[in-house]
Amino acid sequence: MQQTVGFADFVRANTPALVRTAYLLTGSGHAAEELVQDTLVRLYPQWHRVENAEVPIAYVRRSIANAFLNQRRRASSREIVTDVLPDRPGDRTPIDDLVDRDEVWGLLSTLNERQRAALVLRYYDGLDDSEIASALGCREGTVRSLVSRGLATLRQGVRPTAGRN
Repeated sequence: MQQTVGFADFVRANTPALVRTAYLLTGSGHAAEELVQDTLVRLYPQWHRVENAEVPIAYVRRSIANAFLNQRRRASSREIVTDVLPDRPGDRTPIDDLVDRDEVWGLLSTLNERQRAALVLRYYDGLDDSEIASALGCREGTVRSLVSRGLATLRQGVRPTAGRN
């Protein structure tokens, strides 16, 4: 019974952040929710491992990244699915946010899965090289290389637009 309470509390507290991370990996709200749900279902039987981890959310994030990379290796997953997130309040217009989201997703989708995962974990989740290396199952030098090459690819894809900030 104690495992169920810990699991339920974790899911309630962390699902929004996990879905945002999964969205940046998949580019689809539905695929992100499914990826998080599948990962949590797979982790539930060994929930004691997650709870005993030094940083439980990092353990789950690593599982999400690995599940994403594994599903992308399958031949049937070569399709690109996009979805639109609800607009956020702020100074910008909804059209500005939509254009930026589409541009960012379009650029991210040009990267290979490992580069995309490294950039999402670095710049969205704020993980350092060792945490990303742990999440992706590689060395820190590989993380730096993935990030560097990913950023170089993104810079090549960005074209300045007149009148944009």
